[in-house]
Order: sequence, then structure tokens, then C-alpha cells
Amino acid sequence: MYGSAKVPEDSKRTAFRKAEKKYKLYYDDTSKSSKKRRQPKQVDLSEVLDFKSILESHRQNSDLPPGVVALHSDSDRPLFYLESRPGFYFVPEALSIEEQCQLIRESLTTFPQPPNRTNHNAFYGPLHDLFVAAKEKKVLVEEASVLTSSESECNPSTSNGDVHKWKFCEEHEVSSRGNTCKSISSSALLRKLRWSTLGLQFDWSKRNYNVSLPHNKIPDDLCQLAKRMAAPAMPKGEEFHPEAAIVNYFGMADTLGGHLDDMEADWSKPIVSMSLGCKAIFLLGGKSREDPPLAMFLRSGDIVLMAGEARECFHGVPRIFTDKEHAEIVPIESQFSVEDDICFLEYIRTSRININIRQVF
Repeated sequence: MYGSAKVPEDSKRTAFRKAEKKYKLYYDDTSKSSKKRRQPKQVDLSEVLDFKSILESHRQNSDLPPGVVALHSDSDRPLFYLESRPGFYFVPEALSIEEQCQLIRESLTTFPQPPNRTNHNAFYGPLHDLFVAAKEKKVLVEEASVLTSSESECNPSTSNGDVHKWKFCEEHEVSSRGNTCKSISSSALLRKLRWSTLGLQFDWSKRNYNVSLPHNKIPDDLCQLAKRMAAPAMPKGEEFHPEAAIVNYFGMADTLGGHLDDMEADWSKPIVSMSLGCKAIFLLGGKSREDPPLAMFLRSGDIVLMAGEARECFHGVPRIFTDKEHAEIVPIESQFSVEDDICFLEYIRTSRININIRQVF
């Protein structure tokens, strides 16, 4: 009778974690069938800020919710500022459908190309043309080989001259080898792609930028787009210099936990965050995980800017919507109508891509 009262599990969670749990994808437990057949649990979305509706209302009668301020940039599109989160800007419908489709294509084809690194590098090494291999239904196969002494000197990751290489093969080639080698389908690898890095390469193990790693500059078109979009959040008289980008790839039940982007030298410079594909919920918290976060929808074509104080705010993505009713990618689907685009369409119907562009120094 003198034992301590049991503390409810939910009371141990921070305000940010409670919000993540509230919006995360959960399935109805009434059925024991597979996830494909089970229905997602209903989520109360009434408190989620909807900048698409805010934009429509503002255009019609200049109405805005409390705490939301409309600013007008050099373009014809307004951007919105949250009074409670200085340095945070939301630009709804910032990207045209054509720009969205082009960025989706590049995110799946050119952005993951070596020397750019992806989450696959640690296990498989650099993979060339992953999307093409998936389109052609190839299989990645492990092949052991022996390097010459000169090759070993150039490849410090090997020992005793032995190296395990991976290469894409046709399915029939793998079948002829039997079960003597490790293999994985390229389509499975594409679905397991979680990030790629452009420009200066981010070292996830050390949580910093490794300027010594080989890299290509961020493509010029993407740089110019980022510069243009970043302008409203830049200190007066300064220009944004894109030096690095991280491309995140989200599947059906994927999430991005609450975190800070704090590895750049100058937090007055914004992070330019572009959303592509399926709609998501974005949580913008405060400087502590105990601060209740604001929830808002991110749709394909939306851009978020985070600068100054907003760089110190925890943020994350607890949910993406992949069902036809809520994904809201019909305009993109209509653009991916030709036969060559079928693979892009199949991917983006159940995925979200996020491109975060940063000035490092």
C-alpha cells in the first residue's frame, strides 16, 4: 500500500513526442490481416494549419488566422510568417507542376549518383544508376574478387587484397548462379533509399560536413531556385549561397523524428526546404522539446524557410499520406503520363521527397 503510484506512460513523453504520437500512422487492431488490408486509424486533423486554405482565403478576402502574417515578395506569390516562430516562413504552391516533376526526376536519377553519397554507401559502396536498374528490374549481386597490390593501395577499405564488390545484373544471370552469392533487387534498394547528399557532403557518423570528401557542386538550376526562394529570409543586403543539400526520401510509414539542423556556421542564413510528392504533416516546435509544436500540412510544391530563431526550433515529420484521398498528387500524376515516366509515377504515388538546401559557411 506504500508503493509509488504508477506514472502513466504518456505523462513521461515530452510535448513534442506526444504530438508525434498523435499524428503518426497507426493501424486499426481489430483485424489481424496484413497492413495492406488493415485500415489506418482515424486522426483528428482539426488543429493542423492548412496553408492552402489560408492562401485561398487570403486571396479572396484578405482573411488570416490569428498569428499568421502575409508578406509579399518580388514574385506574385505571398509567403506567410508565424509571429510565434520568428524566422519561419511558409511559401505555399511555390513550385510549378513542371518544376516539381523535374525535381522528382532529378531526385531519383542524378542526385543519388556518385560521388554524392546515400544511405546505401556504408554497406554497398557507391551505386551508379540505381533508378535505371530498378526500371530494368535488375538485381544487385555481391562479387568477391582479389585486387592487385597497386589497387589495394588505392583502396584503403580493403584488407589482404580481398574486396567485395556489388554490381547490377540481369535476373536470369542471378538465377544461373544459384544461392552462392548475396543479392537484392534494385527495386527494393530504391524503396530503401532514405537520403542522398549534394554539394558538400555531410558525415552522419560525426555530424559535420566533411570538406575532404569528393563531391559535385549543387546543380546550377537548383542553386538559382534556392537563391530566389531564400531571399525573403536573408539578412538585408546579403545573398544566399547554396553549398550543401540533403535529399530525404519517405515511404508509406516513414517519419522524421524531432531534431535541430545546427551544423551550419551561421544560423541567420535560412534552410530552404522543398516538398515533393505525397502530402505530409510537419511539426514546428520551440527551443525545448517540452514546447507544444504547431502542426501544418506540407504539400507537393510547398517551400519552408527556417532562419534565425526558427533554426533553434525542434521540427520533424510524423506522417505522410499515401492514400489517394489525402496524398493530393493528382496534378503531378497528370504530368507523368507518358510511358517513360511510369516508374516515376509509381514511385511518387506512395512517397514524399524533401530537398533541404543550406549555406554551410
